[in-house]
Amino acid sequence: MIKTIAVIEGDDAAPEAMQPVIALLDSLNIGLEWVYPEVGEAAEARTGSIFPDDARALIDGADTTFFGSTSGKSGAALMYLRWGKETFANVRPCRYLAGCASPLADPEGIDFVIVRENLEDLYIGAEGQLTDLAPLALTGRNIKGFVHEMGVGRYALKAITEGGTERVVRFSFELARKRAGQRKVTCATKHNMLRETDGLFLEVARRVASDYPDITFESFIVDDFACRLIREPQKYDVVVMPNLYGDILSDAAGGLVGSLGLAASGCFGDDYAYFEPAHGTAPDIAGMNIINPTAALLSSTMMLEYLGFAAEAIKIEEAIARVYSRGDFLTPDQGGSATTTEFVSAVTQQL
Repeated sequence: MIKTIAVIEGDDAAPEAMQPVIALLDSLNIGLEWVYPEVGEAAEARTGSIFPDDARALIDGADTTFFGSTSGKSGAALMYLRWGKETFANVRPCRYLAGCASPLADPEGIDFVIVRENLEDLYIGAEGQLTDLAPLALTGRNIKGFVHEMGVGRYALKAITEGGTERVVRFSFELARKRAGQRKVTCATKHNMLRETDGLFLEVARRVASDYPDITFESFIVDDFACRLIREPQKYDVVVMPNLYGDILSDAAGGLVGSLGLAASGCFGDDYAYFEPAHGTAPDIAGMNIINPTAALLSSTMMLEYLGFAAEAIKIEEAIARVYSRGDFLTPDQGGSATTTEFVSAVTQQL
């Protein structure tokens, strides 16, 4: 059965990682069909819209989307993939590969996944002038008519819902059941200070945990967890947290194993998922053919598994591990001198 993948290559150096990875996947001859929605500046020049209807139709008609990192107008498509498709669970694996340039003295055994709630929290984008809040007459333990006393300033609203929390926590427990790991879910929140919002997230997580007696559950205050993540990363399996903390700490986790060039990402909803390397667009090295394609490769293996090609995904991951173990075709961020295309060619040879 043909599986259709919508491809948005992204900006700056991102296409340099995406193109050879797509070529590698195409060479597998497993029935992948690629479509290329035109978005961003190119679409704007042609249609006047940065996300035209025909691009949306290609995404809607595809089985999934493979998205390179964006720093510009192509981000409109990313907003649709996240909020339009309600991809509520951002899954960020963190696994050490022997040969990676980890800054840790002992990175062996690091193999956990951060599941970040992807739609709520401060990322609902409700911000404005403090004076706009005056009619609400807000009170709290740390505010006394703060709109008037704090002076000129701005606010951001944080929203945590029971339904949004339950579905991402339940997703995390189901993931822990599937993984060949410690069968443990860790929840990180700032519930000691944000009692209503983060307190609700933790309350719902504890309630969901009771439905999974076969999975160990633990929780930490998020700043304590951040320290533990650096000191003892081998102790974690699946970590679930609200949007902002997950965004920050999943990038920090990439540093544990070497760089964001190794940081894969997939965003899952009830009936759609898209996959995106988390390394950013790397404008400083655009055109140099040295961006590390590992994040794109590992994101693609997540995509293959989602599409039903688990065996092929495992083969690619094993090939990547062998390239790192050999160490003769690593990109500059990993201490080597190989180009992006040379790294992907080395993975292809290992296949």
